[in-house]
Amino acid sequence: MSKKAIADEVPESVRKRNEAQEKRYKSLHAFKTIGTYLKGSIGSVVLTWVFVACEVVCEVLIPFFSEFIVNIIDPQADFVGDFDFAGLWMYAGIMVGLALASTLFGILAGWFAAGASAQFGKRLRQAMYYKIQDFSFVNIDRFSSASLVTRLTTDVTNVQFSLQMILRLVVRSPMMMIFALIMASTKSWQLALIFLALVPVLGFVLFFIAIKVHPTMVRVFNAYDDLNASVQEDLNGIRVVKSFGREQFENEKFGKVSYFIYRSFIHAERILAFNSPAMQLAIYTAMLLISWFGAHMVVASGNAADQFNTGSLTALFTYANQVLMSLMFLSMGFVMVIISRNSAERIAEVLVEVPDLVSPENAVEEVKDGSVTFDHVHFRYSADATKDVLNDINLNIPSGSTVGIIGVTGSSKSSLISLIARLYDVTSGSVKVGGVDVRDYDLAKLRDSVAVVLQKNVLFTGTIRSNLLWGNPNATQEELEHAAKLACADEFIERQPLKYDAPIDQGGTNISGGQRQRLCIARALLKHPKVLILDDSTSAVDTHTDSLIRHSFATEIPETTKFIIAQRILSIKDCDKILILEDGKIIAEGTNDELMQNSPAYRELYETQLGGGDFDAA
Repeated sequence: MSKKAIADEVPESVRKRNEAQEKRYKSLHAFKTIGTYLKGSIGSVVLTWVFVACEVVCEVLIPFFSEFIVNIIDPQADFVGDFDFAGLWMYAGIMVGLALASTLFGILAGWFAAGASAQFGKRLRQAMYYKIQDFSFVNIDRFSSASLVTRLTTDVTNVQFSLQMILRLVVRSPMMMIFALIMASTKSWQLALIFLALVPVLGFVLFFIAIKVHPTMVRVFNAYDDLNASVQEDLNGIRVVKSFGREQFENEKFGKVSYFIYRSFIHAERILAFNSPAMQLAIYTAMLLISWFGAHMVVASGNAADQFNTGSLTALFTYANQVLMSLMFLSMGFVMVIISRNSAERIAEVLVEVPDLVSPENAVEEVKDGSVTFDHVHFRYSADATKDVLNDINLNIPSGSTVGIIGVTGSSKSSLISLIARLYDVTSGSVKVGGVDVRDYDLAKLRDSVAVVLQKNVLFTGTIRSNLLWGNPNATQEELEHAAKLACADEFIERQPLKYDAPIDQGGTNISGGQRQRLCIARALLKHPKVLILDDSTSAVDTHTDSLIRHSFATEIPETTKFIIAQRILSIKDCDKILILEDGKIIAEGTNDELMQNSPAYRELYETQLGGGDFDAA
């Protein structure tokens, strides 16, 4: 398959990531960046190199002593005299000892190389995972969940395996080649020149392979992101897939990305396949030339002891094999570097990413109260955006107030409340909580005081108890029960055989949507927040339960400022203030009665949902 054909079928998402990566990391020294995580394994690295050096010395000395054995048993040698059994056994014993020592040193080198690479992989994964925890939503938006999973698994594994090979090859191959060339030169410097003539040729082949394979590997590993995303999305939404009978569609979507990776790998392997034939050609060429010229030199010298003889030629053959095999192993390491280069770049992308949101120096540690102020706030998700998501928002919410927010889908309701917890930073203007700009707070302290129940309710594998303890790891059983009661989650928890120790599957798929929402609300309440934000977090519960939750809030946490985003008028009609958002702007605000008088949009929505009747939310 031609390079153009491969390029033509690159998925659009992969193509965009390739371009973004080349733009952002054109001068990134990826290997230097990840190399800093080898510092804790320097001892193992040094020991690996020491044992590799000992292994090489032993292997290089074996041909040196084999020359004496060949000369002893060569019946054509005119200098041998009586057969020297003692010398034969002595040299044979030395060679066996060197072979055993070489094997032992090789095992030890492999042991320490494996340990160093495993520790390196552990540190990389840990550093990446910790870095991701510090990412803001903006940072996460630059990547994707599937891409981060691929980088933490496949990419780190590639780099770790490459390091294990390189730790041995980076010393063994050059050292073996140099020592073998020196020993070969002591036998015949003229024949040793044959090796030197072949090295530039092989170097050109390796360079050709590198520049051709790397772009393909970039596409492959970016495509892995799409593959993992497809699997993750399919498994998370398997119930939807089954209910709509879309198995065939998902199979085709997965197959398309999988086929692209397969074809790309085939393209890369066809180029990499040049490596082995080139090395074999070099080895056989060297053998033929040494045989030809070496045989002539043996004949010319008469196989004399002080001249080039049969034993010298035999040793030279071994040295030739050692030199060229070193080149082959070096090329294998080079290929591994080519394959792992893109993985290293992708890992480095995460490691060098600078979190957009950080706590300032001398950050404010305490949130005084739950008052919230928006002062001429404008917000865009990225600097490249041409339009504000929020436009000139001005609000002054006293502590303890209950604020309802309503608007059509896409009116930026979630964007508005995200600024309160500083999940994003404003583009201009300021957001204050407790009279202090949220950018002046310590992030952890701010988010402890501003509890957000997001639109997508996320529970983690474990138990009801372990999920609730996310809100407060030190919460007592009484506190758990009280928070569950406020969120109206106690009634279904008590029906569970194990109650608070009942298991929760990943994502909470073994309980209903309304139950998930109530557990998430209870989890947020355990933080004892100054500000509580519910982002359409009661949409899956019935209106009676919704009313009970709001009543609990009013009576049990009156000092907490509450923001309630909802689609149902009943959920917000009794709020102290109601905001109507449209296209990132507040088009109306006031109490239910004020909006019924002054806002046609609110009145129309009210009458559509409630039929014009003044229903009692309770």
